[in-house]
Amino acid sequence: MTNNKRAGHLIARLDRISVWSLPFLFIGIIGIGFLFTFYDIFDINVSFIQTCAQIVPSCSPHNASGFLGLPVLLNLVGYVIGTLILSPISDRIGRRDMLLVTMLITGLGSLATVFVHSYLGFNAARILTGVGIGADLAVVNTYINEVAPSRDRVKYTSLIFLFSALGAFVGIWLGLILTTPATPFPLGLPFAVAGEHFAIGWRVMYAVGGLLALIGILLRFQLPESPRWLVANNRLDEAEQVVQDMEERAQRHGTLAPVTEPVAVALASLKRKPLAYSHILLDPKYLQRTLLMAAVWFIGYITVYSYAAGFTSVLSSLNYPPPEAGLIAAFGTLGFIACALFMVRWGEIVERGSWILVAAVITLAGGALIALAGHYFVLSVIGAIIVFFGFNMWVPVAYSWSTEQFPTRARTTGFALVDGVGHLGGGVGLILIAPLLPRMSVLGAFTLIGGFLVVAGALAQLGVRTRARVLDEVSP
Repeated sequence: MTNNKRAGHLIARLDRISVWSLPFLFIGIIGIGFLFTFYDIFDINVSFIQTCAQIVPSCSPHNASGFLGLPVLLNLVGYVIGTLILSPISDRIGRRDMLLVTMLITGLGSLATVFVHSYLGFNAARILTGVGIGADLAVVNTYINEVAPSRDRVKYTSLIFLFSALGAFVGIWLGLILTTPATPFPLGLPFAVAGEHFAIGWRVMYAVGGLLALIGILLRFQLPESPRWLVANNRLDEAEQVVQDMEERAQRHGTLAPVTEPVAVALASLKRKPLAYSHILLDPKYLQRTLLMAAVWFIGYITVYSYAAGFTSVLSSLNYPPPEAGLIAAFGTLGFIACALFMVRWGEIVERGSWILVAAVITLAGGALIALAGHYFVLSVIGAIIVFFGFNMWVPVAYSWSTEQFPTRARTTGFALVDGVGHLGGGVGLILIAPLLPRMSVLGAFTLIGGFLVVAGALAQLGVRTRARVLDEVSP
């Protein structure tokens, strides 16, 4: 059998597997990395008010949101640098090895934050952390979607995303405990420890992030290389072993379907070297997909990062006491966890673009409930849970959808383009929106923030349909 025929046969064997066929422990190993990544994204949400008060002389709880936009934007600039420079290396040296590099960089950035003493130093550390996070998210999502069954890519992306929810939950709650003063419930937590004699809670949080990164690095050594990447790079003996192991594991969960004839596009894709950015952008099909997905990410992330990184500061700017704002945000993360569980079960029932519209409607509804609640704590918490459920619903869908847009030879590179450029929307949005919030009603503020996700959902309706389709068929 020639190499081309053998390669096509390996891809066909891989595509017939209908269940998760790596050790389930590997979901946890990848998930630990995502737990840390989203811990780092969300830990700034509550803790930044304490951070800002210590490193910016003119900062107070009521104007902290005005200083939040720059570190978030620079973190996302680092994200873009990391994903655009490091992610394509994954298409050349492999997914597994880059997963180790990206987690190392992210951990170093978190540790650097522990020792900063100025706003400038804080921003520099956030850039370094962003470099690692940007590349890590691109490589992880590529890896998951290359080994998951065709009909369950969103399901397993959402399962990994559950660890993201746990990371956000820990980041916000730990921030509430370590960086806010003890306050009678429900205006805060009576057991919070921040105060005159303990003002380093935010530094402890970033130290915890560094420890989580170290654990993630050690665990990732156990992961195998993506068999699709091995095939695309003509490392067929290694791919054969990984596919064989996956088949044996799949057989324990049921009967394997017969091997189908390899489609022509799968074989054609194996004859070329990995694409450079210029080749993606000069291919009319992939250029169109890139422009659309980048727009969806950019606009949608204005909503996502306004809430993910700035929910507490947003509420504080709307005259909520900071401890109460932090507590509402902390309870809101329950919606994040519920959303991840929901998408594991239901994420594949409709097309990707439809979920983005649903997510936008839910997010707007949650914001409206917070506005109607006034300062009634229970209703505000319910509204926050709905907001977190809504704006996080679209994320695992967008992750899978973005990786599905590009072929194996350039999948991480393509994801890096649309996700990396799109993430700038998060930082730009915070800088533009934050100054407006103190002059707006609560309903107006939440409608403005959620409205960007509505626009992203409308654009998503123009995208290619990928649900339950074979990767090499969608993106030859």
